[in-house]
This record gives sequence, structure tokens and C-alpha cells, in this order.
Amino acid sequence: MYGEGIAVLAGDALLTSAFEILAASEPTKRYATADYIREFALASGSLNLLAGQVADIEGEGKSLQRKELDFIHRAKTAALIVCSVRLGAMTANGTARQLELLTEFGDNLGLAFQVIDDILDMTQTSDKLGKSAGKDVAAGKATYPAILGLERSRKEARKLTDRAIAALEQFGKRADVLQALAMDMLAREY
Repeated sequence: MYGEGIAVLAGDALLTSAFEILAASEPTKRYATADYIREFALASGSLNLLAGQVADIEGEGKSLQRKELDFIHRAKTAALIVCSVRLGAMTANGTARQLELLTEFGDNLGLAFQVIDDILDMTQTSDKLGKSAGKDVAAGKATYPAILGLERSRKEARKLTDRAIAALEQFGKRADVLQALAMDMLAREY
């Protein structure tokens, strides 16, 4: 109804609002407000989200290698998940080691999410997904099932989810919600 131009402006407004919220955040003993802003700027900036989006657009209609597809989704989906869990840990005054483990969790969860999303896009109906099924293939985008095949993609989703959960072991029960999130995401495909 509103068109692509308004959609781009809405995205710009949401991005700007995120910086406004972060700028109002209280510092902790370990992290200044500027650290939160820097964390989000790196995830949403030219080295991650934007670089991944450019690579995704440039890859349309081309035969991409697994490494290229991993880059796209690490830079986009995984970077934003990593940022989210790291910002949560930073506001809770997490240690450098905890941030490292949450980075590993988020990176693996982000890739698992994308593998599962690609599988579902290929195997489910639009009604079940709540969005247009098959749109990635129709748009000429590379997908994990196109590169790995469906069964290898399912194994990859499981492996990435297991790695994500393993990164949380040090947290014990404090990571139950994150573990449940990872398992619920995987269950969408199975």
C-alpha cells in the first residue's frame, strides 16, 4: 500500500530509534553507554548488515558457493542475533569471556536460523509459513538446500544448533531461555 520508498524510510526510522534507545542506556561497571552504541553500530553498519545485504543483492541469479552464502547470513542474521545477546550480557555487566561465548552462540544460532528458514521456504506452504513460500528461489537467491541438498541442510541445522547450545554450557540454568529458543527454532523444521 505504501510502497518501497516508505518501507525504506520506516527502516531508517527504526534504525535511528535504536541508537536513540541505546544512547539513553545506563552504563555498568564494565561498559559505558558508548560501548552499547558501538556494538550496535558494528552489527548494523557497513561491515556486517549492509555488507551482507549488498552481497545478497549481488548474488541474486548467481551460483554462490557455501562460503559466500555463509558470509551473507553471518553478516545479516547472525550479526544481529550476536549483537542482541551481547547487548543483553553487557547490560548485565557480563565478562569478556561471557561475551565471547555468547558471540559463538549467536553466530551459530543465526546460521541455524537461516538454514531452517531456507528449508521451510522450500518445504512448507505459504499458509503454514505466514509468508510467501518459495520466494527465495523465485528471486534467484542462493539457499542452503540448493547448495547442500535438503538432507544435508537438515543435518547442518542440527549441528549449528548443537554448537550454539554447547557455547552456553558455562552459564548453566541462566541460559535455559536461550537454549529453549534454539531448540524451539530447530523444532520448526522437524
